[in-house]
Amino acid sequence: MAGKTIDIQELIDGKDDFAEAISNHFEQWNTFRAAWLAEKRELRNYLFATSTRDTTNSKLPWKNSTTSPKLTQIRDNLHANYMAALFPNDNWLQWEAEDRAAADGQKRATIEAYMRNKTRHGDFRSIVSQLVYDYIDYGNCFATVEYFDESREDPETGEIIPGFVGPKPVRISPYDIVFNPVAPDFNSTPKIIRSVKTMGELKVDLEEHPEKGYLEDVFNLIEENRTRVKSISQNDISKNEGFQIDGFSSIYHYYDSGYVEILDFIGDIYHNGKLYKDHIITVVDREHIIRKVPNPTWRKSLVRHAGWRLRPDNLYAMGPLDNLVGLQYRIDHLENLKADVFDLIAHPVMKVQGYVEDFEYGPNERIYVGDDGNVDFIRPDATALNADQQIMELANRMEEMAGAPRQAMGIRTPGEKTAYEVQTLDNASGRIFQNKVTYFEETFLEKILNDMLESARRNMNSKDVVASLDNELGIQIFQDITKDDLNGKGRIYPVGARHFAAKANLLQNLTNLSNSAVGQDPSINIHLSGKKIAKLIEEVLDLEKYGIYQENVRIFEQQETQQLINSAQREVDEQQAFANEIAGVPSAGGMGVPPEGREGPEGL
Repeated sequence: MAGKTIDIQELIDGKDDFAEAISNHFEQWNTFRAAWLAEKRELRNYLFATSTRDTTNSKLPWKNSTTSPKLTQIRDNLHANYMAALFPNDNWLQWEAEDRAAADGQKRATIEAYMRNKTRHGDFRSIVSQLVYDYIDYGNCFATVEYFDESREDPETGEIIPGFVGPKPVRISPYDIVFNPVAPDFNSTPKIIRSVKTMGELKVDLEEHPEKGYLEDVFNLIEENRTRVKSISQNDISKNEGFQIDGFSSIYHYYDSGYVEILDFIGDIYHNGKLYKDHIITVVDREHIIRKVPNPTWRKSLVRHAGWRLRPDNLYAMGPLDNLVGLQYRIDHLENLKADVFDLIAHPVMKVQGYVEDFEYGPNERIYVGDDGNVDFIRPDATALNADQQIMELANRMEEMAGAPRQAMGIRTPGEKTAYEVQTLDNASGRIFQNKVTYFEETFLEKILNDMLESARRNMNSKDVVASLDNELGIQIFQDITKDDLNGKGRIYPVGARHFAAKANLLQNLTNLSNSAVGQDPSINIHLSGKKIAKLIEEVLDLEKYGIYQENVRIFEQQETQQLINSAQREVDEQQAFANEIAGVPSAGGMGVPPEGREGPEGL
């Protein structure tokens, strides 16, 4: 399929042809998706609306403007369940080796400890939470990985104050990235990412991040342009009003704002018979190239993408809420229609016929009418008040279509069911949800994690210290990690969502088996290993860190308890015997029987 490269045919007006071509493609691709952007704006209005006046329902001629936030509730429900499935416990990622060297136990423990440390201290879950919202709201989420060094030097003492050092995922707003939607896959399509920075932020990137490859002479040029344009009166450049950069009314206002628009092109570009394979080209002010370097990563793609409902021959996926906007519209319509009808019943329209003196409508008021006069009330049909049933049916249908069954919120479906029926229905109702969260984990989160590991291998220039928990000793240990420790043929993969449903299903089956007549049959129990069942329960419930499973530990604990009981009893007996001896009371052993450990009178 076509769409894997951008072709530059000719030089345009003597300008930098790369900058011109990239800027034109950004505008073109952004224009092509105008209808998609309009749909997302409408959906966003419904998600955060406080009344129908904020939505397309404002066109209806109703007095009431209440909105029922069903879309918002489904969104929050999906997000909560996705996050619970992706991160069910602290051990949600594992290292899978692809050769013997990488399968070494120490190598695996080191890599897993490093990745757990960086995901825990690098706000990984909060960033993934934002990406999950994009996955739900827009049907598309985009992210890249950057290596951060947040250590700072104390200006007075010169001491290095440690901060986070390592890779982090960086969210890319779906509004800020464009690409060729007809490319065969997202990895092969050229991408253009738009961002806006201040001149100071661009200067920081130039001085503190030389790995980005920004050109200092180009930075000086764009700074000179701003100084030169600001010295010209606005009337002298009024002819440039037609040249608009997104977010600014004119080129003069753009230069005067102190902001810089940056377009990062990532992919393949063909120009004058030469193919620039897998390059990063950064355009500022739509006319200057400040960076043109090969992609430094080893994993081909800098940007990762996941779509909720994939379209054929179109890389822009649909979201779970896209098809539900119309149903939300109808719920609000019925809700306000019912309220308006109720208002008309409570305060009906009056029909005045013939001669009627002016009157005030209210309790205990009198109306004086002539011979042919009459006052009557026109009440609407009360059938509209039965709209609650339709609203409930629409709400349930929306949850089912979004893959968010009501059982996910703890609401029991009606009807008597056996244990196996409950389990079967629960598994079937959550199948869409499980499929979507597993797809997000496999095609997006797994790639992000391996991009983070690759970034650490490529950018780490000194040893790093991470803390981990020793499972055998139960203490925290600190480990020095170098770049060589992270080298290994293999991959990091998350296991939260893939094991979430499987573990729940396994535990349910185990519980049903133990409570059934089959599980209590002695002829079957004699062949079941109690040790292995106990170990299985510990793993399924993620209780390994508590160390509750030890072979025959209950016997040793009971023995220890019995020893303490016997010791305490002997101590009580000795104290009682000593008290009896002082008081001259015969021992409990009987008359003439000396206390234990003492000899009685001779002859007795």
